[in-house]
Amino acid sequence: MKIRRRNFKNVGEELNFWPSFTDVMSTIALVLFFLMLLAYIQNMVTGNNLLYNILKLEEKQLELENVEGELNVKKIELEETKAEVSRKRDELTLSRIELEEKSEIIALSNRELAELRTKLEEIAVLRLDILEKVKQSIESELGSTTDRGEELVAIGENANIIINESLVFASNSYTIKPEGRELLDQFAIAFERILDDPSIRYYIDSINIEGHTDEVGSSYYNRELSAKRSGEVINYLMKSNPQLERKYASYFATVGFSEFRPIAYGSSEAARQRNRRIEIKIAIKDSSIQDIIDNYLSDTNERFYSIQGDSYEE
Repeated sequence: MKIRRRNFKNVGEELNFWPSFTDVMSTIALVLFFLMLLAYIQNMVTGNNLLYNILKLEEKQLELENVEGELNVKKIELEETKAEVSRKRDELTLSRIELEEKSEIIALSNRELAELRTKLEEIAVLRLDILEKVKQSIESELGSTTDRGEELVAIGENANIIINESLVFASNSYTIKPEGRELLDQFAIAFERILDDPSIRYYIDSINIEGHTDEVGSSYYNRELSAKRSGEVINYLMKSNPQLERKYASYFATVGFSEFRPIAYGSSEAARQRNRRIEIKIAIKDSSIQDIIDNYLSDTNERFYSIQGDSYEE
């Protein structure tokens, strides 16, 4: 075992402090180094945290920008939707207005059609009314039936006056019988009275005297016989009332239908007697009907354009 010996210097020797100072300085430098190292490490950690936070912040900022972009897109879509809704609302309003205008036009057209139908029905009734007046005029002078109980004149389903041919002509003859002359005299007077009324005459195109026979004999013979009979009737009317011919001869016409327009079917004598007849037909002017239709169309167009003009002003 070694014994450490201390070297004691003489008291008078000068003390040396430099080693201790060096140790202190080394220690301080070492502490400063560790402090700097700790500060560096702390700065690195803090820097990393800060960088991380910056990156997170930038990420959040990017997300926020994306959300704002999406929000702007949604706002644009919302505005477009609002504009579309507004446009649809305007279109709906216009459609409602157009519908109301069309409803008014339809209602107007329905009223006009009803008026037109009424006028056309009046013309159809007028034709029948003329024949009724002629029939009543005959019956007021001669009665409604013959001595044998046969009807003097009748109005058929076709709205023509029917004269039983046996009252005017003998069988297979176109010579007018005496009782037939008396009947036709009244017809001549009645037709003049009817045609003297301008409101009636305006609608009449012609008064046709039609001859009809039964099926006995050839069609040629029956056609000739029916034509001769209708011709004899009109000739007698004009002879019986010269004023009728002078004023209204242009309204009268004759036609022979032979056996081809029967009103009774079969070969019995009763059926043949019904088919042997004279019919008087009132033909209404097509132009009169056309005038009514034209007036209707003209009035409808005027009212339609009036409605359209009002809508444009609005």
